[in-house]
Amino acid sequence: MASTLFILSILCLSGFSFSEAQEGGFSVELIHRDSPKSPFYNPYETPYQRVTKALRRSINNLNRFDSTQVSPNLAEADIISDAGEYLMNISIGSPPVAILGIADTGSDLVWTQCKPCTDCFEQKAPLFEPNSSSTYRDVSCSSSQCSSLDRSSCDDRQSCLYSVAYGDRSFSNGNLAVDTITLGSTTGRPVALPKSIFGCGHNNDGTFSSETSGIVGLGGGDVSLITQMGSSIEGKFSYCLIPFGSRTANVSKLNFGTKATVSGTGTVSTPLVAKEPKTFYFLTLESISVADKTIPFEGSTFGTSEGNIIIDSGTTLTILPEQFASELHSAISGTIDAKPVSDPQGFLDLCYKATDDFKVPEIIVKFKGGDVKLNPINLFIAVSEDIVCSTFKGSQDTAIYGNLHQMDFLVGYNTKEQTVSFKPTDCTKL
Repeated sequence: MASTLFILSILCLSGFSFSEAQEGGFSVELIHRDSPKSPFYNPYETPYQRVTKALRRSINNLNRFDSTQVSPNLAEADIISDAGEYLMNISIGSPPVAILGIADTGSDLVWTQCKPCTDCFEQKAPLFEPNSSSTYRDVSCSSSQCSSLDRSSCDDRQSCLYSVAYGDRSFSNGNLAVDTITLGSTTGRPVALPKSIFGCGHNNDGTFSSETSGIVGLGGGDVSLITQMGSSIEGKFSYCLIPFGSRTANVSKLNFGTKATVSGTGTVSTPLVAKEPKTFYFLTLESISVADKTIPFEGSTFGTSEGNIIIDSGTTLTILPEQFASELHSAISGTIDAKPVSDPQGFLDLCYKATDDFKVPEIIVKFKGGDVKLNPINLFIAVSEDIVCSTFKGSQDTAIYGNLHQMDFLVGYNTKEQTVSFKPTDCTKL
């Protein structure tokens, strides 16, 4: 389960069909986990407490990466940023029932807790009732959707049963089903996605808040929301993550279809590498340069050449193999005229006192086909009032390009052309 949380607000119940939303693209609102618009918001927490919790969640979730027709322009989602994670609210069923779920680019299945619930985590909102939806249907055990799941079985009625588990030991078990999923829209008229695959969970537990109902899978696998939308959005989606603590804006968009096209001055693109598991979005990292020093990337558990790093909006830090991270931090430290200090929390690798004259070097992440020049806000994060720490983190042999390095970039995924594009952007102005 990714750390990232998104919220899609459904603005009304009389809206567009998905066939109407195929020409121009659409966008939905994404809400940051710790923003005032989020049900998780705690006004008594300091910004540093929120950052620390987000970083810890990021590290704790690493196990999940074990390589085991309105015009589409009319639908979009707002992203609200604060402390490294994002939330998502959709609707399921006919009539639509609002579902608040964790938006996870590191998993595929959309699922929510359902009645009857034999063993479920506490949830404040009413559980989804399949019998109350006129468009709900269980999926057959012999269906291709059922066979595409890593773990599935059959009940006495030959209906498909799913079982999903996440790196933080959270899990969900229940019926694989189809129903109408509804997304919000900037026009105020929601977009309906009929006959969408989702999981109706009857046995669920883990690190879930009572404010949430389940997970919205945005990965690359067969049953993810992105894959199910498929050709209707031309395989395109994009987002622009607002920097932590922004005082000018706290909302941005998750875009679909032609509205998700990323182009223009400053745009660089790198190939998406198709490999297993299909859930993850694999890129090829060639090197990282610090000032005038280039450090070649020798690879990770995902490979030594093509597809050696995952890009994930749900992981906060950029995670790199320990040896490479050590060389990178040595190069960074060599350019900073200050003595490193210890992280007060004890888990980040390179920290300094935050002073008025603290300056960071130019750092360029060199992907195959394109170089991404990072901004100072991408490179160090304040963990206390007077200490900042590097947003790179060494961890065994894993490689993940996290969301701190994606802030203030318009990031576009094109699963049809197999590319990911980056465009430097002031995300507060979109």
